[in-house]
Amino acid sequence: MKKRVLAMALVAAMAGTMLTGCGGGSGSDSNADSSSAGSESTGAEAEAPAADGAKVVKIGVYEPASGDNGAGGKQEVLGMQYANQTTPTVEIGGEEYSVQLEIVDNESSNDKGPSAASSLVGANVSVVLGSYGSGVSIAGSDVFKEAGIPAIGVTCTNPQVTEGNTHYFRICFLDPFQGTVLANFANENFSAKKAYILTKQGDDYSTGLGHYFKEAFTGLGGEVKEDVFQEGNSDFTSYITSAKNEGAEVFFAPVSTEAAALIIEQAAAQGMTIPMMAGDTWDSNVILNAAKGKDVQIYVTTFYQEGGNADFDNGFKEYINGDSTAKANNGGDDTISAVSAMGYDAYYVALEALKAAGSTDPAAVNEALWKVTYTGVSGNIAFDEVNGDALRDTAYVKCANTESGAWDFVAEQGVN
Repeated sequence: MKKRVLAMALVAAMAGTMLTGCGGGSGSDSNADSSSAGSESTGAEAEAPAADGAKVVKIGVYEPASGDNGAGGKQEVLGMQYANQTTPTVEIGGEEYSVQLEIVDNESSNDKGPSAASSLVGANVSVVLGSYGSGVSIAGSDVFKEAGIPAIGVTCTNPQVTEGNTHYFRICFLDPFQGTVLANFANENFSAKKAYILTKQGDDYSTGLGHYFKEAFTGLGGEVKEDVFQEGNSDFTSYITSAKNEGAEVFFAPVSTEAAALIIEQAAAQGMTIPMMAGDTWDSNVILNAAKGKDVQIYVTTFYQEGGNADFDNGFKEYINGDSTAKANNGGDDTISAVSAMGYDAYYVALEALKAAGSTDPAAVNEALWKVTYTGVSGNIAFDEVNGDALRDTAYVKCANTESGAWDFVAEQGVN
């Protein structure tokens, strides 16, 4: 099967009234460790019996609980933990297994990711979920490859995660698609002809999505001004000033929630009211909390809109509100992040692969994954035959309601 080609046109233009209330007017990050709700690596065999005599299959969770992407990683893991609480067993080859999550913190670090990945290999997991963050996913990939363990990317959108290998899959859309959606949205809804792009040096997600947005935006006849900031930077005032002086009509910053919160605070302080746009990393209550009460406009593309599945929404909120650690890991409230919905779906995709394999052997699970299909809360999930990428053609556009501190749905859209 040949790779599907992402074209540049919107499926539908959004009505101007859909943007009302998403502008000016109007998370707290938690340091709670998401691994507290998961088990530590023990080195036990995947089929070792539990204390009650039941067989156990281990699913590795390779996610950040600290570093730049810690807030998003914790929310992604919450979806997996909720799914595990809801469905703690799976039938494999006619026998029932207890499902055990082996959770490691890759610290949002490309340098430390391989070590975290190795700890999951040592725990004899059958399949791995993660990571939030494309760069750290790429960093751990070879460790999983050499161990013969398949991995399922949840929200890592850079094409390089799955490109050229047969062990890394993913259930989310890719950045060429997401960048095109965002560029078209800027062009169609804001009539933007000049965009300012700010990315983080060395961050595969940030630079990748920035590249694809630029490619699509200039393809529409637009002009861009680009800047790059270094690791550890916390002062974005010069970049905001540059965007204003350049006459940019949109400010595009595909960066971590940690950096985004600072950008929002400093943009508001400088009176920058042009629309700020970003991809899925900004879909967080950290962003909502930073924007609340400020005269800013924020638009994001993401994987799931709260309200899309009432059963999931109600159950997840009950879970969050009933567990103080889970609520802290969710940023202190019960806002549903799209990455939590994706983590939930990824867990069930892993269960489907285990059932289809009829074995806990990673090689069998890897082979089974190519044919797995699953209807999740985020939509239908299936993998292409080239790279194991999800066959996704829809993104949700949301804007921050700076009065209510919630996301307002703008559009469900794709490209054709």
